[in-house]
Amino acid sequence: MQITAFNPMILSKNAEEIIKLFEELGFERRHQIDNIDGMDISNVRMTDPNGFHVDVARVESMEKDMTSMIMNVRDFDEAYEFLKSHGFKNVIGEDHIVESESARSCQMIAPSGFSIQLTQHIRKEE
Repeated sequence: MQITAFNPMILSKNAEEIIKLFEELGFERRHQIDNIDGMDISNVRMTDPNGFHVDVARVESMEKDMTSMIMNVRDFDEAYEFLKSHGFKNVIGEDHIVESESARSCQMIAPSGFSIQLTQHIRKEE
């Protein structure tokens, strides 16, 4: 399995406050995706001068903040099956994958409770 990126992600209904904190730490907004899966969820990718990344997702339904990890991979299906074989469950429901023109993703929860946002970015040559 080829991992292309791995970094923290914070999910919160107070995303703007968290983004402001990270901006004060020297992070800058790289890009933003809105209305993910038609669910009024947005994600902001931030990078600092050293190349570290953090993603902050605004999720209105969150009762309290949650920290997860983003794992971008080349082959979504391979990584999804790998995580399932280790007991991870898809939070949205068995085999519900969020798909867009640019990515396939889902949130996977480990048996012990930590989570991984699994994502494959679709390249134009694919």
